[in-house]
Order: sequence, then structure tokens, then C-alpha cells
Amino acid sequence: MPATPTGRTTDGTPTGTANGPVPCRVVVCRDCCCGSPKVTGVDHAAQTARLRAQVPVRVSACLDVCDQANVVVVLPSAAGRAAGARPVWLGLVNDRDATEDIAAWARAGGPGVAPLPDILALYAITPPRRRTAF
Repeated sequence: MPATPTGRTTDGTPTGTANGPVPCRVVVCRDCCCGSPKVTGVDHAAQTARLRAQVPVRVSACLDVCDQANVVVVLPSAAGRAAGARPVWLGLVNDRDATEDIAAWARAGGPGVAPLPDILALYAITPPRRRTAF
């Protein structure tokens, strides 16, 4: 089936990549606190670029957990959702090692496909009440 510019076939299913199905995605908050000088000692642009080099990334406005800046949300792939996975919210992602751990987990399949690494479980936060969907 031919692909549309949105990366989906004309029946709406993901086209995938040359290496397989569409991977999980990462959302990075980059608004009032996250991604700003309020979180010192972090190269926010480099963090976003590093994640983007490894997995699909969407930059978001405020996700309403400013006390946990920088916030990163790992969204499950279609396979992860089929396995019952939900997005995993991570807070205080303020160092290179955490960024690398997130990228590695997302490349491995992320929520519902690969187990959450113990080190990332330390960053897990409870999301605020949903106001909008991704």
C-alpha cells in the first residue's frame, strides 16, 4: 500500500522503517522550566539532539510537572500498545547518562516491548491529570 507524507499507508497503518515497524517515540518538554536556564548545568539543545539522533522525538510545550524538570515521556510503539503499555513519564532527566539510558531503552523497543531498566525506574514520575493527548 502506498505511503502518505505522514508516514502511514493510505489505510492509516504505520509504514515502519527499513529496519522494521515504527519505533516508540520520545516527547521532551521544552517550555517554561524544562529546556530553560532554570535547570542549570544542562545543555538542553544537545540533550534533544542526542535523543533525536537515536529515536523519533517530539518537542512539547509545558507538561505541567515543572518541579520535575526536565521531563521526558517515552511513548510505546504500536507493538508496545498492543502489549498494553502506556506512556512512561520520566522526571529530573538532567544528565547525559540518563539521556543515553532513555535512548537505549527506546531503541530496544521501549514500553511494552523492552523492560524498563532499573536505573530509569528511579526517574519515573506520575503524570499530571491528562488535559490533552499526545
